[in-house]
Amino acid sequence: MTTPTTIDKEIPGFSGSVALIGTGPMGAPIARNILAAQVPLTLWNRTPEKARAIGGGTVVASPAAAASEVVLTVLPDLPQVAALLPGEDGLLKGWKTAGIEHPILVIHGTVSPVAVAEFADDCLRNWGVTVVDAPLSGGTIGAEEGRLSIMVGGPPEVVERLTPLFGLYSSTAVHFGQTGAGSTVKACNQIVVAATVTALAEAMALASTAGLDLEKVQTVLAGGLANSEVLRQKGRRWIDQDFEGGGSAKNQLKDLNFIAEIAAARGINLPLATCLQSAFEEMTATGDGDMDHTGIYRTILA
Repeated sequence: MTTPTTIDKEIPGFSGSVALIGTGPMGAPIARNILAAQVPLTLWNRTPEKARAIGGGTVVASPAAAASEVVLTVLPDLPQVAALLPGEDGLLKGWKTAGIEHPILVIHGTVSPVAVAEFADDCLRNWGVTVVDAPLSGGTIGAEEGRLSIMVGGPPEVVERLTPLFGLYSSTAVHFGQTGAGSTVKACNQIVVAATVTALAEAMALASTAGLDLEKVQTVLAGGLANSEVLRQKGRRWIDQDFEGGGSAKNQLKDLNFIAEIAAARGINLPLATCLQSAFEEMTATGDGDMDHTGIYRTILA
């Protein structure tokens, strides 16, 4: 088993070994930003070729081999993170073999705040693993440019230790409370993202049916109050009718389902989020769930 490398380039306020699991559209640019800072990084991905394509770091054959003092996971949902722990090839065995007594497991995916809080309690009680939920906003462009926004939940002393590391691939990292708080903030973020994507898709659909030049329409929107990061990053998709790749509609729906769960638990009615949930349910039901969420445009025009 490959032993994770201890960081030898000093990051002010941080020391320890680091691994990243999940080198997909978000994980890969995060890894590249960490490596660009000359920080040794251990990488594992279910498809090894994707990890090797990063062109740096130490690519290992199992989660156990990736067991480091800090393990960053960039995976779709909590079940994929939980599946990393057990077995001979799991993180728990790897941490034990490496003699790491108090590992930190960072969850960068968007997960249920309720479920991740329970998961964190179980991990700390049963294995001494501290779980930090740190969902991301900024999309693949934000990840590539190292200017993600990170919403963090976890013990203050652990978050303080992680903050310099987060700074290698984010422009904003804010601690909101114990584990689960970060995912609650991400739910707030996703209401705005889903609403903005859908509003722009409706605007583009209306402009299209009126025979207007979508590029010119977007120029006007970008010059006024309707401008947004969504328009900046996603605007070409409506112009080019290109909805492949990107943040999928099924993941947007997953987030909206979490929002409904939180709202129900807090006894609050969120009418807009409920409408958005229905819209993305319709989109995925028609077979467009793997498309970028901007493809809600197709559902609107159907």
